[in-house]
Amino acid sequence: MSRLNPRQKEAVDYIGGPLLVLAGAGSGKTSVITRKIAYLINACGIAGRNIAAVTFTNKASREMKERVNALLEGNPAGKGLTVATFHNLGLTIIKREHKHLGFKPGFSIFDDQDTKALLKDLMLQNNEESDQVDVVRNQISSWKNEMLTPAQALASAQLPQDILCARAYDEYEQHLRAYNAVDFDDLILVPVRLFEEQPQVLERWQNRLRYLLVDEYQDTNLSQYRLVKLLVGHRGALTVVGDDDQSIYAWRGARPENLVQLEKDYPSLKVVKLEQNYRSTSRILKAANTLIANNPHVYEKTLWSDMGLGDPIRVIHTRNEDAECERIATETLDLHLRNNIQFKDMAVLYRGNFQARLLEMKLQHYQVPYKLNGGTSFFARAEIKDLMSYLKVLVNPDDDNAFLRIINLPRREIGPSTLQKLGQYSVERQISMFNACEELGLEQVMPANALERLRRFCSWMQHIYRQCHQGDPIDAIYEMMRDIDYEGWIAQNSSSDAMAEKRMQNVHFLMDSLKSTMERLQEDEPDAGIQEAINRLILIDMLDRQEEEDDSNRVQLMTLHASKGLEFPHVFLMGMEEELLPHRNSIETDNIEEERRLAYVGITRAKRCLTITLAKQRKQYGEVLDCLPSRFLDELPPEDLEIEGAGEKCPVQNQKRGQATLNNLKNMFD
Repeated sequence: MSRLNPRQKEAVDYIGGPLLVLAGAGSGKTSVITRKIAYLINACGIAGRNIAAVTFTNKASREMKERVNALLEGNPAGKGLTVATFHNLGLTIIKREHKHLGFKPGFSIFDDQDTKALLKDLMLQNNEESDQVDVVRNQISSWKNEMLTPAQALASAQLPQDILCARAYDEYEQHLRAYNAVDFDDLILVPVRLFEEQPQVLERWQNRLRYLLVDEYQDTNLSQYRLVKLLVGHRGALTVVGDDDQSIYAWRGARPENLVQLEKDYPSLKVVKLEQNYRSTSRILKAANTLIANNPHVYEKTLWSDMGLGDPIRVIHTRNEDAECERIATETLDLHLRNNIQFKDMAVLYRGNFQARLLEMKLQHYQVPYKLNGGTSFFARAEIKDLMSYLKVLVNPDDDNAFLRIINLPRREIGPSTLQKLGQYSVERQISMFNACEELGLEQVMPANALERLRRFCSWMQHIYRQCHQGDPIDAIYEMMRDIDYEGWIAQNSSSDAMAEKRMQNVHFLMDSLKSTMERLQEDEPDAGIQEAINRLILIDMLDRQEEEDDSNRVQLMTLHASKGLEFPHVFLMGMEEELLPHRNSIETDNIEEERRLAYVGITRAKRCLTITLAKQRKQYGEVLDCLPSRFLDELPPEDLEIEGAGEKCPVQNQKRGQATLNNLKNMFD
């Protein structure tokens, strides 16, 4: 507690009622949350099993849990503490209450690809255009976040596209339940509906969780807000931490107004503002404060720092996007060579991923190492998920989610209506879909030709299983891929021959990994086989692996959205132009306030130096277009800006830059 400033200490100490901690960027909110958890356990006598802290990312929850464990120093009272994402908490509730919800114990979780595949099949079955699947998927997700049932969605639908989406929603939900499955949005929606419809279940959870802490509260959507309100109940044993100036996720349902709603829900709400910033120089904070002051606020706050004034903010106007990326690449190299700054201490932030393509080429040209954040992880690639699903069914035929992914991959003429009947039968019999295919009772509910196709698939999988255990399992799996002509399927479903080849390389890499994993296991356990090797691969935590890779010395490239929660000594904020930042869609829909918050997030990522770049012209669809500087540049304090390339005449600056370049060349030759 002695390490906390007075406002932080006030937030930790207060347990007399509901508390809102208005935490500015870099103000040490994680320290407040972790120390408050330790305080509740060590000083207030609340057992860890009666406390839950929820946040939005696995990384944040892992970091929080590690820091709390260090503070508790082995105190057994901390046992059973819940530190999780909203969705992990929802998953825990569904698992424990599956009987009340009518699920079999081993229910499946559909990810985005599973959802799209099911929706596509349903739309094709109804002779509807399947190229609308992304629109339908997004609309269903939006309805679920707003707590709307399929019937409510259909009743409110007026436009033809909305009616299409509502009908697809209804069918989609029927199939999900038949498959004993939930999707990502259901992980919040299903517990909320359970608590609203079954008060005795809610009371049990309220008695279990005596104190709730919520991080990044401004990012909660309606269903997450309701989950928190239900769990807290009338007690008001709640601390939420948030910052309305960093609410940048409206496009996925986040409602910054949930911060305002707190005062209505809890009239005795106490508000503590964390305004001291431990990250950035005063000049960077002044720019951020001046910019965000143009947005309306319910709670006013002003960030301040005792880290010194710092360097001016550089604003570099460039001729076009090629010159902009060239300049950023040479600046990063210059900082590294001349100032001995490590590449990993630099980040380039942009509004959209497309801006990184040209930048990557320039960085490669100058041999500047970089990491592109937000890329697809290895195990998230479609071809890897396909093959892993086949492997999962081989070792565990009860895995309904994996079964559903592969049953029609490649196509086996097994439609969604067949799978719905199979799913309903398996739920009634409380067995897996794979095992249900062998039951005689299935003949009463399904046409003979559909059942024959299902049984042919299961028989073939059993043959591959025997081959794995009687001969070389790696050979057996390659035989499986040849049987289904998986390479042909990849070629047929890839955008080009080069992409198909790249995807097959991923498949071969997975097979090599499987083989080497099995060999390593057999060194310690001679009897270990393909089942143990597959289970070991399934347990690989790719997030941890990516975070370890982040420690390497590379410039970080990421979108402004992805940068939230991170910090870097040197930040380049590129593309500060009208129709880029603020984005054209936001201008057309009059949603400039969120774009301003996005720029604010970008500025407050910088610890020591901030460089803003923009181009006077950009190519779009083969046409060269003139660009206007972003309106946000006019909202920054001019006395703190050092502008270059805008036709300014500053012989002192020109001389300084020329001398710096000469010194750099001299140092390189020396």
